[in-house]
Amino acid sequence: MEISRKLPTLITPKEIFRELDRYVIGQERSKKAVAIAAYSHVKRVRAKAAGTRLSARKTNALLIGPTGCGKTHIARTLARILDVPFVVADATEYTEAGYYGKDVEVMIGELLLKADMDVEAAQSGIVFVDEIDKIARRSHGAVTGAGSRDIGGEGVQQSLLKLLEGRQIYVPTNVTQHWSKHDFESVDTTDILFICAGTFSDLHLYSSATKNLGFGGVGARVNQGRITEKDLLRYGILAETLGRLPVQVQMAALTDEELLDVLLKPPDSLLKEYDELLRLDGVTVEFEVSGLKEIVNMAQQRETGARGMRAVLEEVLSEVLFKGPELAGETVVVDEAFVTEQPKNEPEPAT
Repeated sequence: MEISRKLPTLITPKEIFRELDRYVIGQERSKKAVAIAAYSHVKRVRAKAAGTRLSARKTNALLIGPTGCGKTHIARTLARILDVPFVVADATEYTEAGYYGKDVEVMIGELLLKADMDVEAAQSGIVFVDEIDKIARRSHGAVTGAGSRDIGGEGVQQSLLKLLEGRQIYVPTNVTQHWSKHDFESVDTTDILFICAGTFSDLHLYSSATKNLGFGGVGARVNQGRITEKDLLRYGILAETLGRLPVQVQMAALTDEELLDVLLKPPDSLLKEYDELLRLDGVTVEFEVSGLKEIVNMAQQRETGARGMRAVLEEVLSEVLFKGPELAGETVVVDEAFVTEQPKNEPEPAT
């Protein structure tokens, strides 16, 4: 049987890891785990297209790590490698069925939209569900004293179960009017790969052990202690949800050296973006290591990891970007002195 060109690219786990390694700095265990899960995903999809049904269940993944450690970046890069539709869904936007807000089917509708309404392509895509920790069940007896959050907590998890497990569902074809119950498409989620992620920053409050779990501030370069399923259950993630997320990976905060590599090594690094933007104005920018280390230091102080370095670069290069064409033909050297001399993003003085 001829295999459809819409199917994801079949490459080995090592090849997936190698490509991930070009774009994602650090997180070796995470990249290996995701590579294995992705390879299993591709084999399932292609076997189904060839008329063979594998008994192996889906290898959905749960990534646990601090802000800016690369969770979303891994999933986005993976989708590009496999050449499949990809969508990022924020778990906090969804509510239990019957309440005002998005139903979980909308995330599949968004995936279908990314697939240009091609159901076959959408059924082999990847959905990245961020902030999964924000929909943990909160009972009246929770450690923090929080009240019931069933509308956006356990109820949403229950609704997600059918998507994670695999079910034929009806999704809205117009995601901007998902409340209008008119136009729907039938989509099978059995072979859609789900990668869920969360910071679980206050997980230590729910741990039965005395170890320091979760992710703290700038000093927490490595995670103290391994997060267990028991910890996640106490936190409020349902056992059924964890059962449908067999690949669970704990990611570490990026070190100073890794953040420096984030700026220098990936083919799509931020430095290349700003270099291209300024070259369009005829400006040459040279980034010195001393300047990059100071940028990393500023990002670490903000405790936002790799994600925060774009904000730092925007702040550091704001004057150069503002003047733009006026600096045509000039060379701007971004060293430590240049970075520290730039005006910081502070409130306007009162008048």
